[in-house]
Amino acid sequence: MIPDEIKTIAEELNKQGGMKFIEGATDEQLADFEAEHQICLPAKYKAWLQCSDGGEFFLPAGVQFYGVAHKPIIDVDDNDRPGDNYIVIGALATGDPILCETDSEQISIFNHEVGCIESDETYTDFIAFLKDMAQALGIGG
Repeated sequence: MIPDEIKTIAEELNKQGGMKFIEGATDEQLADFEAEHQICLPAKYKAWLQCSDGGEFFLPAGVQFYGVAHKPIIDVDDNDRPGDNYIVIGALATGDPILCETDSEQISIFNHEVGCIESDETYTDFIAFLKDMAQALGIGG
């Protein structure tokens, strides 16, 4: 079941235009992905994947999220991350990857230009990231 908070954010994003939602992943698809890769995705990110299993947002400036059942699929071994305790779950148009930590709800952006994750590009969870996405992209909101 998709939490109301996620549904509300999705509705607000959809109203803004320039968004391409993908059919949500099922509980079974999420469980299969986690079992196959021996990982546990952050709970709030999994809730989002049930709403939109990937997708493109704030086009053309944008961000692309990866899914577990629809292409592009999350590559848990993607080398575009600062360490093995991160999973690349998407990317900004700049090429900077969006990361989730394997042991927490935290979502971060890896800034290629400075070669690290900056404190102002770290979010407590996926909901906080979604709420700040326009600002993170530098397009207001």
